[in-house]
Amino acid sequence: MRVSKDRPLAEITLRKYEKPYGLSDRELAKKLCLSIGLLQPGDSRDVIADIFYVLVKENKELTAKEIEELVVRSRKQHNLALHGVAPSNIRRQLKRLKDLYLIESIQNQYRIAEKASLLEIFEEKIEKFYLQSILSRVKEYFKQFKI
Repeated sequence: MRVSKDRPLAEITLRKYEKPYGLSDRELAKKLCLSIGLLQPGDSRDVIADIFYVLVKENKELTAKEIEELVVRSRKQHNLALHGVAPSNIRRQLKRLKDLYLIESIQNQYRIAEKASLLEIFEEKIEKFYLQSILSRVKEYFKQFKI
């Protein structure tokens, strides 16, 4: 029996939470990661939120090693377990952030994409480009049904 191995060309998960008032910067980063599907609700391995938080907070180019060191420092400061801080996992999470156009790499250094504001990145890269291309393709599937 043959099992279908359809793989999406692109995908995004969006979640709506309460308004983001009164959150610490790290909590805000975590909620943002939850909101755009980079983190699953109830997931204890939330190192991607720390990576994102460090990149936003530092606001400069950083190597994967520097990011790893800053993430470890941040997790210790927030009294969090050091789950997911292995170099291989840091690189994997950086790729996920890059695949969603939030960050970019230039000569083995990572930074927030185009040094833009996060809202600009969301509106230009995710909302107008990524999300619209997904919605357009879904509409094509709907159009094919002539029921």
